[in-house]
Amino acid sequence: MEVKIGVQHAPREIVLESALSAEEVERLVSDALSGKTQLLSLQDEKGRKILVPTERLSYVEIGEPTVRKVGFGTL
Repeated sequence: MEVKIGVQHAPREIVLESALSAEEVERLVSDALSGKTQLLSLQDEKGRKILVPTERLSYVEIGEPTVRKVGFGTL
């Protein structure tokens, strides 16, 4: 699952590939925004952990990962 996180006062968004489902990511974001936790904590597919303070969250975009095609073929 591809997740894009916008952070206030940051020039670029954070983009990561997560092994979680869209529902699981949405639940984590919802918990962070409701005040249950102070940090939004996600782990990417390589095992790196991303921590974002909830008061700095601007937006979170959840989508399907982009599939990269290799080789020749018709579009």
